[in-house]
Amino acid sequence: MNHPYTFDPLPEPAAAPGEFSFAAVGLDHGHIYGMADGLIGAGATAKWVFDADADKAASFAKRYPTARVASSEQQILDDPEVRLVATAAIPSERAAVALRAIEAGKDAFVDKAPLTSFEQLAAAREATARTGRKYAVYYGERLHTESSILAGQLIERGAIGRVLQVVSFGPHRIGGGRPGWFYDPAQYGGILCDIGSHNFDQILFYTGATDGRIVSSTVANYAHPDTPGLQDFGDAHVVLDNGASGYVRVDWFTPEGLGVFGDGRTIILGTDGYIELRKYIDITTENGGGQVLLVNQEGQYRFDANGMTGFPYFGQLIRDCLDGTENAMTQAHAFKAAELSLQAQTSAEVLAP
Repeated sequence: MNHPYTFDPLPEPAAAPGEFSFAAVGLDHGHIYGMADGLIGAGATAKWVFDADADKAASFAKRYPTARVASSEQQILDDPEVRLVATAAIPSERAAVALRAIEAGKDAFVDKAPLTSFEQLAAAREATARTGRKYAVYYGERLHTESSILAGQLIERGAIGRVLQVVSFGPHRIGGGRPGWFYDPAQYGGILCDIGSHNFDQILFYTGATDGRIVSSTVANYAHPDTPGLQDFGDAHVVLDNGASGYVRVDWFTPEGLGVFGDGRTIILGTDGYIELRKYIDITTENGGGQVLLVNQEGQYRFDANGMTGFPYFGQLIRDCLDGTENAMTQAHAFKAAELSLQAQTSAEVLAP
């Protein structure tokens, strides 16, 4: 069905060659490659990489030939050409990497979960307020999926009226070969802190809220007794400061029969319609991921978002770092999504297996 909407133009590179250099420090999670791809696609140059595991650093440098393997993190921090340090270290160690970068006069780009304790959150807020540097967060389930970006443009154009509720599902598959920290809540932060941070980001963004309170939350280890530190299920209900609400459900129960790591979906209810995102797969069809379904007063619409939006966040982040602006994501938003995740995690009722 034809639709009446026009969308934003695809983003252009935000920096000239050599204008914006970044380094990668801490490669414990594969998200570092998505972070680097996004930055490079927006015009950045990977100059350095460092990890205590030399093989990981070498693999990164092989994929991004402009990146040299540093002998230490300090070598990177001492390089005035490095504008931003990206990290996907073990979640409990990400804040320390980011804060060292900020104290060295650089901006930080941190994988989700961006931190794992209220003490780290307080330190990050203090450092950014004092220095003016950025503690940017890679909430990739919104920032690096075109279906999520297209949904934001539809909401901005009034396609479903005022947003009343966001329901966000984040199922994942454990797979094999996970490192030890993956099963240690002191290191990964708990399932609502870790995976759930993606979902709280989406809830805040689509509702336009700036704050909220956790009404209820639960976590469980239902089916993995051999790894008691793993939380394989979590959910939370949040009420926002503008009267909207949100629900998060995250889990590690993706069955082997699914062709992707998880059937991530988001349902956004508005006063004049609703949107459903089928981000990674449209089960039983050949449509693939990136599907956006819209129903409103005018009709029913399906969009294949692939190739429609690009990933504007990365170029906006580069310009924010260069220009001192705040267009990619406000620092307040980045921290509030993390804070709600921590509140949901620390207040969660632990369900019996």
